[in-house]
Amino acid sequence: MIGFNKTKEAYGWLGNMSAHPIKYNGKLWKSAEALFQALRFDDEEVIEEIRNNASPMGAKMCAKKNKAKRKNKRLSEEDVDNMRLCLKLKFEQHPELTRKLKISGEWPIYEDVSARVNRGSSLFWGAYKKDGELIGENKLGKLLMELRSQL
Repeated sequence: MIGFNKTKEAYGWLGNMSAHPIKYNGKLWKSAEALFQALRFDDEEVIEEIRNNASPMGAKMCAKKNKAKRKNKRLSEEDVDNMRLCLKLKFEQHPELTRKLKISGEWPIYEDVSARVNRGSSLFWGAYKKDGELIGENKLGKLLMELRSQL
């Protein structure tokens, strides 16, 4: 199994927080996380505040601060589709990441949330291992494996 958590770790490039800028609708986004958070809004001011944030975590915190203005429901099918789009753009625009993803073979991929299982949406996007099994929905890992199968 391939677990990832922090961007500086071996598989950290799989996560949305990795420093891989992407272009979308003629604008540059500093990370997939920033674009993902911005896609939850239609308020241009909030979107630009998220886009111009210095870090992926800052972009996420900016989105949280503006949660009352969200246009779509967190953890909805629309949220999953937005994540799928962000991953597709990230890997299309960074061929070195595509190569790495391809060579991961058939290994299961999961965002390791074992350090934060009791917070927010951790078990929706990620999972943790218990007795060799993954506990959690692991939507991010499943989207990465889906993308890998399409490459």
